[in-house]
Amino acid sequence: MKASELQPKVAVSGGNGTPEADEPDEPPSGLSLSKPVINTNNELIISDRSMAFLQRYFPGATPKDWNNWQWQLRNSFTGLQSLSRVLHLSENEIRPRPGFHDNLPLRITPYYASLMDPHDTKQALRRTMIPVLDEFLVSPGEASDPLSEEHDSVVPNLVHRYPDRVLFLVTGFCASYCRYCTRSHMVASQKCHQGIHAWLPAIKYIREHEEIRDVLISGGDALTMSDKNIDFLLKSLRSIPHVEIIRIGTKVPMVLPQRITRSLVNMLKKYHPLFISVHATHPEEITPESSQALQRLANAGIPLGSQTVLLKGINDNVTVMKSLMHELLKNRVRPYYLYQCDPILGSAHFRTSVAKGLEIIEGLRGHTSGYAVPHYVIDAPGGGGKIPLLPDYFQGRENGNVILRNFEGKRFVYPDF
Repeated sequence: MKASELQPKVAVSGGNGTPEADEPDEPPSGLSLSKPVINTNNELIISDRSMAFLQRYFPGATPKDWNNWQWQLRNSFTGLQSLSRVLHLSENEIRPRPGFHDNLPLRITPYYASLMDPHDTKQALRRTMIPVLDEFLVSPGEASDPLSEEHDSVVPNLVHRYPDRVLFLVTGFCASYCRYCTRSHMVASQKCHQGIHAWLPAIKYIREHEEIRDVLISGGDALTMSDKNIDFLLKSLRSIPHVEIIRIGTKVPMVLPQRITRSLVNMLKKYHPLFISVHATHPEEITPESSQALQRLANAGIPLGSQTVLLKGINDNVTVMKSLMHELLKNRVRPYYLYQCDPILGSAHFRTSVAKGLEIIEGLRGHTSGYAVPHYVIDAPGGGGKIPLLPDYFQGRENGNVILRNFEGKRFVYPDF
């Protein structure tokens, strides 16, 4: 890969990806940068890498097609046979095929596939998206719904676990399916009833419970829905007086940055205070395209945070994690959570030890700016909620003093009377 291939091409006009009409509720079937891209003309960027992929594998398509988010969804790779056109699949990646439809389906957008190394089966982005035989091996302690969200579902699509906030699962569709997904039991299935009429009971429940001040919209991925449906959802929630904060959890800026159109952003910014949590996995996801998507959201005054799942052999070392956190900060995304991988069925090959997570936090704290250090948490199995974990900086008490250890391992005494 030449260095020039990492730089953005001249932006291609006319491809803002905005749909001409309302879409159905269910859509039809790299390398990191050292600094964020600054796009002065506000048109959609196509990097050299993406352009080369487009010309090679979709010769009948245009740059305008590539920049249309619905084209990206329609042309996503949804099977190993189609994916083998662009990647040399290993035997381990091909072997799950006979029982494939018994597990989480495959979906990868052309854009995200363009970031994958066609030959390196150990490349981080490939491992997060392509099924392997290990996915079908169930280990002790694993469950299809380890967080017991179904148990805490008060009405369809709504989880009320914490006193003042709810989780609103508005769709079962994602632009690309992560193999370690916490909700693999319900995404791409009939368990999440989506669309305006299906949301009404949840909206009614929120309206009737004045203790709810914070609504997290998730799924699936809400930003794969039409502008019209997102607008209806946000308008309905913002009309409830006691709802103070609305949050959206999404991976769209990383896997489908073409979706972050000007029309979408202009609609979102009507509903402040609105927060967006971006699911970021690896520094190779920070590209000219994803940088531009994040810039558009940040420029609309939307506070951005990141959520990263700790994954074995993918981002489980200090160097990779620090690079990701720095790239996010440079794109105005505040690192928020580092999650211990949830024990979903067939996830043992993704899960690290808790000691590894603590080691990474210790390798960040004091060795980079505090803004770059996320909260390391375990979402407790059985519905216990998020529990933060820290290295052992608190060493105990002596004679009314607190004994502390700093990032260098040095011992300090603080008077605590």
